[in-house]
Amino acid sequence: MVDMSLREKKAARKKEDILRSASLVIARNGYQNATMEDIAAELLMTKGSLYYYFKNKEELLYECHELILSGAMERLEALFLENLSSKEKMQKAIKIHVDLVIKEKEVFNLIGKPEQIFSEENIWKVLQKRDEYAGIFDKIINEGVAEGEFVIHQKKMARMIILGAANWVQVWYSPEGKYTKEEVEEIYAEYLLKILM
Repeated sequence: MVDMSLREKKAARKKEDILRSASLVIARNGYQNATMEDIAAELLMTKGSLYYYFKNKEELLYECHELILSGAMERLEALFLENLSSKEKMQKAIKIHVDLVIKEKEVFNLIGKPEQIFSEENIWKVLQKRDEYAGIFDKIINEGVAEGEFVIHQKKMARMIILGAANWVQVWYSPEGKYTKEEVEEIYAEYLLKILM
């Protein structure tokens, strides 16, 4: 039983390694120009081995999207359940989102326009996952309004402004720039929170 668990863990780790390498290759070469051969070469594996894990490039990218957003959603859901004020939750949620946008820049760039990459089979799942992700921000905003911490009438619009502004970080942020990632997270959390006050 222990061997099976270890084997499953190794397979999951290998799949995650493939997903992360694939996102780098696709970001570097462009989705249309990146081939399964390129991705396999990046991982020093055969194309056949890659097809063992993923049937095609779209499935691989879909799994990248799923991996990144699921991890972020787990962090946000845990945050929502913490015994904090809505203001503190939103500050932390913004920091989590900025962290995601900066750390996962390659995948984030790839999935900016899902309709250009995903088939009808996957597009609705991608959009549903994004709605669920945004919904966690909505829950924090609704909680804050109900408790009188936030004074806002256009709650959905406020959430779109917050996430839209935070999404733009990946366009200009550089680790060699004036601000560290943590400083950018603090600045964004401070200024974007004001939209809700």
